[in-house]
Amino acid sequence: MTNGQHLSHARMSNMPTPLAEYLSRQTDKKIRIMAHQILGYPDFETNYKMISLLHQYGVDLIELQIPFSEPIADGPIFLRANQGALERGTTVEQCLAFAERVVRDFDMPFIFMTYYNVLYQYGVERFVEKCAAIGVSGLIVPDAYPEESEIFLRACRSYGVEPILLVTPYTTEERFAYIASQTGGMLYCVARKGLTGTQTVFDEATTQFLGYCREHALTPIGVGFGIQQRSDVEYLIGKSDIAIIGSQLLKLLEEGGLRRVEEFLASLAEL
Repeated sequence: MTNGQHLSHARMSNMPTPLAEYLSRQTDKKIRIMAHQILGYPDFETNYKMISLLHQYGVDLIELQIPFSEPIADGPIFLRANQGALERGTTVEQCLAFAERVVRDFDMPFIFMTYYNVLYQYGVERFVEKCAAIGVSGLIVPDAYPEESEIFLRACRSYGVEPILLVTPYTTEERFAYIASQTGGMLYCVARKGLTGTQTVFDEATTQFLGYCREHALTPIGVGFGIQQRSDVEYLIGKSDIAIIGSQLLKLLEEGGLRRVEEFLASLAEL
């Protein structure tokens, strides 16, 4: 069997519906939810239990973060978790194996989030090919700036893995148009300047920014950074296709275990 035949077989057996097609499906939900997990923190067993719980409560897609020593877009909560996962010996290969397992076990899209050095050390094309083979639908790499990442973008196009790019309220109109043309599956709209994990105060400027994103994006949009409570998600209804919840889930897990996470998810169940 050739490498190409092996890849084709793996994709047919594992690959979920392409992200763009999945997000274009009609749904009775007012807004989709994307949740975040840092792999290996506090351990892979807890990661799996969290994903099972997220799936049970109707979360639509999950972002799996491969830990990195210098996560420049992440705030203190995620920084500590990245360091904790690495101190426990979490490796890229373990993360890939875990992703293959959850893609097989749960009928929903999974996305990897990490930083470019992880791809560079692994081999960019080899990494994207592996993602395709195990059924990962997309990649969020905040420091893979599209103007400098042709190898990454070309590999994503070649293997059918969506490169999910980011815009902020400070992105110029010209650059917004360029990023929107290069992103795949969805456009990640950062609700404010800064790092993850800090409460976002939604105001008229935020509403205008999200209106611009929705009008000019070529894909569905997801909004993240500081989505911490039900009212934040409610605010995004009609303004975004996807609410992205990250640090808050980890905070709740650390405060009260899976029970606290389940209480929070139950509060979102009717949205």
